[in-house]
Amino acid sequence: MMNNIKLAEGVYYVGAVDWNLRDFHGFTTPRGVTYNAYLVVDEKICLIDNVKAPFAEEMIERISQIIDPAKIDYVITNHVEPDHSGSLPKLMERAPHAKVVLTESGRVETLKHYQQEYDFQVVKEGDVISLGRNKLHFVPFPMLHWPDSMATYLDGEQILFSNDAFGQHICTAKRFDFENDLNEIMYEASKYYANILMPFGKLVDKALSKAAQLPIKMIAPSHGVIWQKHIADIIAQYDKWGKGYTADKVVIIYESLWGGTEQMARRILDGVAAGGVDVKLMRLSACTLSGVMQEVLEARGILFGSPTQNNGMMATMGALMTYFKGLRPTNKIAASFGTFGWGGGAQQAFEEQMKGARLTIEPGLTLKWLPDQVERDKCFTFGLEFAKKVLAAK
Repeated sequence: MMNNIKLAEGVYYVGAVDWNLRDFHGFTTPRGVTYNAYLVVDEKICLIDNVKAPFAEEMIERISQIIDPAKIDYVITNHVEPDHSGSLPKLMERAPHAKVVLTESGRVETLKHYQQEYDFQVVKEGDVISLGRNKLHFVPFPMLHWPDSMATYLDGEQILFSNDAFGQHICTAKRFDFENDLNEIMYEASKYYANILMPFGKLVDKALSKAAQLPIKMIAPSHGVIWQKHIADIIAQYDKWGKGYTADKVVIIYESLWGGTEQMARRILDGVAAGGVDVKLMRLSACTLSGVMQEVLEARGILFGSPTQNNGMMATMGALMTYFKGLRPTNKIAASFGTFGWGGGAQQAFEEQMKGARLTIEPGLTLKWLPDQVERDKCFTFGLEFAKKVLAAK
Protein backbone atom coordinates (compact mmCIF):
# COMPACT_ATOMS: atom_id res chain seq x y z
CA MET A 1 0.00 0.00 0.00
CA MET A 2 1.06 3.59 -0.66
CA ASN A 3 0.26 6.69 1.33
CA ASN A 4 -2.47 8.32 -0.75
CA ILE A 5 -3.61 11.42 1.08
CA LYS A 6 -7.27 12.46 0.96
CA LEU A 7 -7.64 16.22 0.50
CA ALA A 8 -11.43 16.34 0.55
CA GLU A 9 -14.39 14.10 -0.27
CA GLY A 10 -13.35 12.17 -3.39
CA VAL A 11 -10.13 14.17 -3.87
CA TYR A 12 -6.74 12.46 -3.46
CA TYR A 13 -3.05 13.32 -3.78
CA VAL A 14 -1.43 10.86 -6.17
CA GLY A 15 1.81 12.67 -7.01
CA ALA A 16 5.47 11.93 -6.38
CA VAL A 17 8.16 13.37 -4.09
CA ASP A 18 11.62 13.64 -5.63
CA TRP A 19 13.74 13.88 -2.48
CA ASN A 20 17.09 13.70 -4.27
CA LEU A 21 16.82 16.27 -7.08
CA ARG A 22 19.22 19.16 -6.49
CA ASP A 23 19.01 21.04 -9.79
CA PHE A 24 15.78 21.94 -11.54
CA HIS A 25 16.86 23.43 -14.90
CA GLY A 26 19.35 25.72 -13.16
CA PHE A 27 17.24 26.32 -10.04
CA THR A 28 19.10 24.75 -7.10
CA THR A 29 16.74 22.63 -5.02
CA PRO A 30 18.46 21.65 -1.76
CA ARG A 31 15.09 20.51 -0.36
CA GLY A 32 14.14 18.50 -3.44
CA VAL A 33 11.08 18.80 -5.68
CA THR A 34 7.55 17.41 -5.70
CA TYR A 35 5.41 16.64 -8.75
CA ASN A 36 1.88 16.98 -7.47
CA ALA A 37 -1.03 15.22 -9.18
CA TYR A 38 -4.60 15.01 -7.92
CA LEU A 39 -7.33 12.44 -8.53
CA VAL A 40 -11.00 13.48 -8.32
CA VAL A 41 -13.46 10.60 -7.99
CA ASP A 42 -17.05 11.62 -8.75
CA GLU A 43 -19.66 10.31 -11.20
CA LYS A 44 -16.92 11.12 -13.68
CA ILE A 45 -13.27 10.66 -12.75
CA CYS A 46 -10.46 13.06 -13.57
CA LEU A 47 -6.76 13.36 -12.95
CA ILE A 48 -5.47 16.90 -12.54
CA ASP A 49 -1.86 17.18 -13.75
CA ASN A 50 0.59 14.31 -13.69
CA VAL A 51 4.24 13.72 -12.84
CA LYS A 52 7.72 13.73 -14.35
CA ALA A 53 8.29 10.68 -16.57
CA PRO A 54 10.55 8.65 -14.20
CA PHE A 55 7.74 8.67 -11.61
CA ALA A 56 4.94 7.54 -13.95
CA GLU A 57 4.64 4.04 -12.52
CA GLU A 58 4.54 5.37 -8.96
CA MET A 59 1.67 7.70 -9.88
CA ILE A 60 -0.21 4.94 -11.71
CA GLU A 61 0.21 2.65 -8.70
CA ARG A 62 -1.21 5.35 -6.42
CA ILE A 63 -4.19 5.80 -8.74
CA SER A 64 -4.71 2.04 -8.96
CA GLN A 65 -5.15 1.80 -5.19
CA ILE A 66 -8.18 4.06 -5.53
CA ILE A 67 -9.68 3.24 -8.94
CA ASP A 68 -8.81 1.36 -12.11
CA PRO A 69 -6.90 3.92 -14.27
CA ALA A 70 -8.98 2.76 -17.26
CA LYS A 71 -11.98 4.45 -15.62
CA ILE A 72 -10.44 7.92 -15.83
CA ASP A 73 -12.67 10.15 -17.97
CA TYR A 74 -10.57 13.32 -18.04
CA VAL A 75 -6.85 14.08 -17.75
CA ILE A 76 -6.46 17.79 -17.03
CA THR A 77 -3.18 19.20 -18.34
CA ASN A 78 -2.82 22.61 -16.75
CA HIS A 79 0.71 22.99 -18.15
CA VAL A 80 2.72 20.90 -20.62
CA GLU A 81 6.19 21.38 -19.13
CA PRO A 82 7.53 17.82 -18.64
CA ASP A 83 7.59 17.98 -14.84
CA HIS A 84 3.76 18.23 -15.07
CA SER A 85 3.03 16.14 -18.16
CA GLY A 86 5.98 13.76 -18.58
CA SER A 87 3.99 10.67 -17.58
CA LEU A 88 1.14 11.42 -20.01
CA PRO A 89 2.15 8.77 -22.60
CA LYS A 90 2.29 5.96 -20.04
CA LEU A 91 -0.86 7.16 -18.32
CA MET A 92 -2.81 7.23 -21.58
CA GLU A 93 -1.81 3.64 -22.28
CA ARG A 94 -3.69 2.77 -19.07
CA ALA A 95 -6.54 5.25 -19.66
CA PRO A 96 -7.03 5.11 -23.44
CA HIS A 97 -10.60 6.46 -23.36
CA ALA A 98 -9.80 9.57 -21.33
CA LYS A 99 -10.10 13.03 -22.82
CA VAL A 100 -7.03 15.24 -22.43
CA VAL A 101 -8.29 18.65 -21.33
CA LEU A 102 -6.06 21.69 -22.00
CA THR A 103 -5.85 25.09 -23.64
CA GLU A 104 -5.27 25.47 -27.37
CA SER A 105 -1.63 26.36 -26.67
CA GLY A 106 -1.44 23.26 -24.52
CA ARG A 107 -2.76 21.09 -27.35
CA VAL A 108 -0.09 22.40 -29.73
CA GLU A 109 2.64 21.92 -27.11
CA THR A 110 1.48 18.39 -26.26
CA LEU A 111 1.59 17.34 -29.92
CA LYS A 112 5.11 18.76 -30.21
CA HIS A 113 6.37 17.14 -27.01
CA TYR A 114 4.84 13.67 -27.40
CA GLN A 115 4.01 13.34 -31.14
CA GLN A 116 0.77 11.66 -30.19
CA GLU A 117 -2.80 12.60 -31.09
CA TYR A 118 -5.01 12.07 -28.04
CA ASP A 119 -8.72 12.77 -27.62
CA PHE A 120 -8.17 16.45 -26.91
CA GLN A 121 -10.79 18.71 -25.37
CA VAL A 122 -9.65 22.32 -25.71
CA VAL A 123 -11.02 24.68 -23.06
CA LYS A 124 -11.02 28.43 -22.60
CA GLU A 125 -11.98 30.81 -19.82
CA GLY A 126 -15.55 30.24 -18.67
CA ASP A 127 -15.75 26.63 -19.84
CA VAL A 128 -17.13 24.10 -17.35
CA ILE A 129 -17.07 20.31 -17.18
CA SER A 130 -19.50 18.56 -14.85
CA LEU A 131 -18.18 15.58 -12.95
CA GLY A 132 -21.42 15.07 -11.02
CA ARG A 133 -21.38 16.58 -7.55
CA ASN A 134 -18.48 18.79 -8.62
CA LYS A 135 -17.83 20.91 -11.65
CA LEU A 136 -14.48 21.87 -13.12
CA HIS A 137 -13.97 25.53 -14.07
CA PHE A 138 -10.95 26.55 -16.13
CA VAL A 139 -8.94 29.69 -15.44
CA PRO A 140 -6.27 30.44 -18.06
CA PHE A 141 -3.09 32.04 -16.68
CA PRO A 142 -1.22 32.58 -19.98
CA MET A 143 2.50 33.21 -19.44
CA LEU A 144 2.42 32.21 -15.77
CA HIS A 145 4.76 30.90 -16.90
CA TRP A 146 4.17 29.26 -20.32
CA PRO A 147 1.58 30.26 -22.95
CA ASP A 148 -0.51 27.18 -22.13
CA SER A 149 -0.65 27.70 -18.35
CA MET A 150 -4.02 27.52 -16.62
CA ALA A 151 -5.55 26.66 -13.28
CA THR A 152 -8.49 24.35 -12.65
CA TYR A 153 -11.13 25.08 -9.99
CA LEU A 154 -13.23 22.33 -8.40
CA ASP A 155 -16.37 24.13 -7.25
CA GLY A 156 -17.96 21.54 -4.96
CA GLU A 157 -14.90 21.33 -2.70
CA GLN A 158 -13.71 24.88 -3.56
CA ILE A 159 -10.18 23.77 -4.45
CA LEU A 160 -7.99 25.76 -6.83
CA PHE A 161 -5.49 23.51 -8.61
CA SER A 162 -3.06 26.31 -9.40
CA ASN A 163 -0.25 24.44 -11.17
CA ASP A 164 2.98 26.51 -10.91
CA ALA A 165 1.37 29.48 -9.15
CA PHE A 166 1.82 29.40 -5.35
CA GLY A 167 4.32 26.53 -5.62
CA GLN A 168 7.51 25.81 -3.70
CA HIS A 169 10.38 23.39 -4.21
CA ILE A 170 10.36 21.51 -0.93
CA CYS A 171 9.97 17.84 -0.06
CA THR A 172 8.06 16.76 2.99
CA ALA A 173 6.07 13.73 4.06
CA LYS A 174 3.27 16.06 5.17
CA ARG A 175 1.20 17.56 2.39
CA PHE A 176 -0.48 20.57 4.05
CA ASP A 177 0.91 23.98 5.00
CA PHE A 178 -0.21 23.78 8.64
CA GLU A 179 1.67 20.51 9.11
CA ASN A 180 4.99 22.11 8.19
CA ASP A 181 7.19 25.01 9.26
CA LEU A 182 5.52 28.10 7.76
CA ASN A 183 8.78 30.08 7.63
CA GLU A 184 10.45 27.37 5.55
CA ILE A 185 7.48 27.14 3.19
CA MET A 186 7.29 30.90 2.73
CA TYR A 187 11.04 31.06 2.10
CA GLU A 188 10.76 28.43 -0.61
CA ALA A 189 7.65 30.13 -2.05
CA SER A 190 9.56 33.41 -2.34
CA LYS A 191 12.56 31.65 -3.91
CA TYR A 192 10.24 29.92 -6.38
CA TYR A 193 8.52 33.18 -7.31
CA ALA A 194 11.82 35.06 -7.68
CA ASN A 195 13.35 32.49 -10.03
CA ILE A 196 10.34 31.45 -12.10
CA LEU A 197 7.51 33.98 -11.96
CA MET A 198 9.35 37.28 -11.39
CA PRO A 199 9.44 38.25 -15.09
CA PHE A 200 5.65 37.97 -15.23
CA GLY A 201 4.82 40.16 -12.25
CA LYS A 202 2.40 42.34 -14.21
CA LEU A 203 0.36 39.25 -15.01
CA VAL A 204 0.15 38.18 -11.37
CA ASP A 205 -2.38 40.93 -10.58
CA LYS A 206 -4.64 39.65 -13.35
CA ALA A 207 -4.34 36.11 -12.05
CA LEU A 208 -5.11 37.19 -8.48
CA SER A 209 -8.15 39.12 -9.71
CA LYS A 210 -9.49 35.95 -11.28
CA ALA A 211 -8.78 33.93 -8.15
CA ALA A 212 -10.44 36.56 -5.96
CA GLN A 213 -13.78 35.84 -7.66
CA LEU A 214 -13.69 32.24 -6.42
CA PRO A 215 -14.44 30.97 -2.90
CA ILE A 216 -11.30 29.01 -2.11
CA LYS A 217 -10.88 26.55 0.75
CA MET A 218 -7.65 25.07 -0.58
CA ILE A 219 -4.92 25.90 -3.11
CA ALA A 220 -3.29 22.78 -4.48
CA PRO A 221 -0.18 23.69 -6.52
CA SER A 222 1.87 21.32 -8.63
CA HIS A 223 4.99 21.77 -6.49
CA GLY A 224 5.33 21.77 -2.73
CA VAL A 225 2.70 21.75 -0.01
CA ILE A 226 -1.02 22.44 -0.28
CA TRP A 227 -2.28 25.75 1.10
CA GLN A 228 -5.23 25.43 3.46
CA LYS A 229 -4.68 27.38 6.68
CA HIS A 230 -2.46 30.11 5.19
CA ILE A 231 -4.23 30.87 1.90
CA ALA A 232 -4.62 34.55 2.76
CA ASP A 233 -0.91 34.75 3.64
CA ILE A 234 0.40 33.37 0.35
CA ILE A 235 -2.06 35.42 -1.70
CA ALA A 236 -0.93 38.55 0.17
CA GLN A 237 2.70 37.72 -0.63
CA TYR A 238 1.91 37.23 -4.32
CA ASP A 239 0.07 40.54 -4.32
CA LYS A 240 3.19 42.26 -2.92
CA TRP A 241 5.58 40.56 -5.29
CA GLY A 242 3.38 41.15 -8.31
CA LYS A 243 3.24 44.86 -7.52
CA GLY A 244 7.04 44.98 -7.23
CA TYR A 245 7.15 45.66 -3.48
CA THR A 246 10.63 46.52 -2.17
CA ALA A 247 11.99 46.95 1.35
CA ASP A 248 14.84 49.11 2.68
CA LYS A 249 17.36 46.45 1.76
CA VAL A 250 20.56 46.20 -0.30
CA VAL A 251 22.10 43.00 -1.63
CA ILE A 252 25.84 43.15 -2.37
CA ILE A 253 26.82 40.42 -4.83
CA TYR A 254 30.49 40.14 -5.69
CA GLU A 255 33.42 38.00 -6.75
CA SER A 256 37.10 38.61 -6.04
CA LEU A 257 40.47 37.40 -7.35
CA TRP A 258 43.18 38.61 -4.95
CA GLY A 259 41.04 40.16 -2.25
CA GLY A 260 40.80 43.78 -3.37
CA THR A 261 37.16 43.66 -4.45
CA GLU A 262 36.28 41.72 -1.32
CA GLN A 263 37.86 44.42 0.85
CA MET A 264 35.77 46.97 -1.03
CA ALA A 265 32.61 44.89 -0.56
CA ARG A 266 33.05 44.57 3.19
CA ARG A 267 33.71 48.27 3.68
CA ILE A 268 30.79 49.21 1.41
CA LEU A 269 28.59 46.94 3.53
CA ASP A 270 29.61 48.89 6.63
CA GLY A 271 28.59 52.11 4.91
CA VAL A 272 25.21 50.77 3.82
CA ALA A 273 24.50 49.48 7.32
CA ALA A 274 25.52 52.83 8.82
CA GLY A 275 22.93 54.42 6.55
CA GLY A 276 20.17 52.51 8.32
CA VAL A 277 19.47 50.01 5.55
CA ASP A 278 19.36 46.23 5.88
CA VAL A 279 22.19 44.70 3.84
CA LYS A 280 23.22 41.21 2.71
CA LEU A 281 26.72 40.29 1.48
CA MET A 282 26.89 37.40 -1.00
CA ARG A 283 30.09 36.13 -2.60
CA LEU A 284 28.81 34.45 -5.72
CA SER A 285 31.19 31.46 -5.52
CA ALA A 286 29.67 30.64 -2.11
CA CYS A 287 26.04 31.09 -3.25
CA THR A 288 23.66 29.94 -5.97
CA LEU A 289 21.93 32.04 -8.60
CA SER A 290 18.52 31.02 -7.27
CA GLY A 291 19.54 31.91 -3.72
CA VAL A 292 20.76 35.32 -4.87
CA MET A 293 17.45 36.03 -6.62
CA GLN A 294 15.48 35.09 -3.51
CA GLU A 295 17.39 37.79 -1.61
CA VAL A 296 16.97 40.26 -4.46
CA LEU A 297 13.18 39.76 -4.70
CA GLU A 298 12.28 42.35 -2.04
CA ALA A 299 15.53 44.36 -2.07
CA ARG A 300 15.41 47.94 -3.41
CA GLY A 301 19.16 48.22 -3.99
CA ILE A 302 21.70 45.92 -5.62
CA LEU A 303 25.47 46.35 -5.75
CA PHE A 304 27.53 44.23 -8.14
CA GLY A 305 31.25 43.80 -7.55
CA SER A 306 34.00 42.26 -9.66
CA PRO A 307 37.65 42.87 -10.46
CA THR A 308 38.46 43.41 -14.10
CA GLN A 309 39.47 40.21 -15.82
CA ASN A 310 40.22 40.08 -19.54
CA ASN A 311 38.88 43.64 -19.94
CA GLY A 312 35.52 42.75 -18.41
CA MET A 313 33.86 41.32 -15.34
CA MET A 314 34.62 37.81 -14.11
CA ALA A 315 32.80 35.13 -16.09
CA THR A 316 30.77 33.98 -13.07
CA MET A 317 29.43 37.51 -12.62
CA GLY A 318 28.64 37.58 -16.32
CA ALA A 319 26.46 34.52 -15.85
CA LEU A 320 24.68 36.27 -12.98
CA MET A 321 23.98 39.32 -15.15
CA THR A 322 22.55 37.10 -17.90
CA TYR A 323 20.26 35.57 -15.27
CA PHE A 324 19.21 39.05 -14.13
CA LYS A 325 18.39 40.12 -17.68
CA GLY A 326 16.10 37.13 -18.06
CA LEU A 327 14.25 37.64 -14.76
CA ARG A 328 13.93 41.45 -15.13
CA PRO A 329 13.48 42.46 -11.46
CA THR A 330 11.54 45.70 -11.09
CA ASN A 331 11.87 48.76 -8.85
CA LYS A 332 15.59 48.27 -8.20
CA ILE A 333 18.47 50.75 -8.17
CA ALA A 334 21.92 49.36 -8.80
CA ALA A 335 25.59 50.24 -9.06
CA SER A 336 28.86 48.40 -9.55
CA PHE A 337 32.26 48.42 -7.88
CA GLY A 338 35.59 46.64 -8.20
CA THR A 339 39.33 46.78 -8.62
CA PHE A 340 41.54 46.70 -11.70
CA GLY A 341 45.24 46.44 -12.46
CA TRP A 342 46.74 47.79 -15.67
CA GLY A 343 43.38 48.29 -17.41
CA GLY A 344 39.71 48.48 -16.44
CA GLY A 345 36.54 47.31 -18.15
CA ALA A 346 34.41 45.56 -15.53
CA GLN A 347 32.35 48.63 -14.62
CA GLN A 348 31.50 49.40 -18.25
CA ALA A 349 30.49 45.76 -18.76
CA PHE A 350 28.32 45.86 -15.63
CA GLU A 351 26.54 49.02 -16.71
CA GLU A 352 25.75 47.59 -20.12
CA GLN A 353 24.27 44.51 -18.49
CA MET A 354 22.37 46.50 -15.86
CA LYS A 355 20.80 48.56 -18.62
CA GLY A 356 19.70 45.35 -20.33
CA ALA A 357 18.18 44.16 -17.03
CA ARG A 358 16.23 47.44 -16.78
CA LEU A 359 17.81 48.41 -13.48
CA THR A 360 18.10 52.06 -12.45
CA ILE A 361 21.85 52.68 -12.65
CA GLU A 362 23.75 54.81 -10.14
CA PRO A 363 27.44 55.83 -10.47
CA GLY A 364 29.87 53.08 -9.49
CA LEU A 365 33.27 52.94 -7.84
CA THR A 366 36.52 51.44 -9.18
CA LEU A 367 39.93 51.36 -7.52
CA LYS A 368 43.37 50.27 -8.68
CA TRP A 369 44.89 47.17 -7.11
CA LEU A 370 44.24 46.82 -3.36
CA PRO A 371 42.46 49.70 -1.59
CA ASP A 372 44.52 51.74 0.89
CA GLN A 373 43.07 53.35 4.01
CA VAL A 374 41.88 56.46 2.19
CA GLU A 375 40.20 54.32 -0.45
CA ARG A 376 38.60 52.07 2.15
CA ASP A 377 37.06 55.19 3.68
CA LYS A 378 35.88 56.10 0.20
CA CYS A 379 34.17 52.69 -0.03
CA PHE A 380 32.41 53.34 3.27
CA THR A 381 31.13 56.66 1.96
CA PHE A 382 30.04 55.02 -1.29
CA GLY A 383 27.95 52.53 0.70
CA LEU A 384 26.53 55.25 2.93
CA GLU A 385 25.49 57.38 -0.05
CA PHE A 386 23.95 54.37 -1.80
CA ALA A 387 21.89 53.64 1.32
CA LYS A 388 20.55 57.20 1.20
CA LYS A 389 19.50 56.67 -2.42
CA VAL A 390 17.73 53.46 -1.45
CA LEU A 391 15.80 55.21 1.30
CA ALA A 392 14.93 58.10 -1.05
CA ALA A 393 13.61 55.68 -3.68
CA LYS A 394 10.67 54.45 -1.57
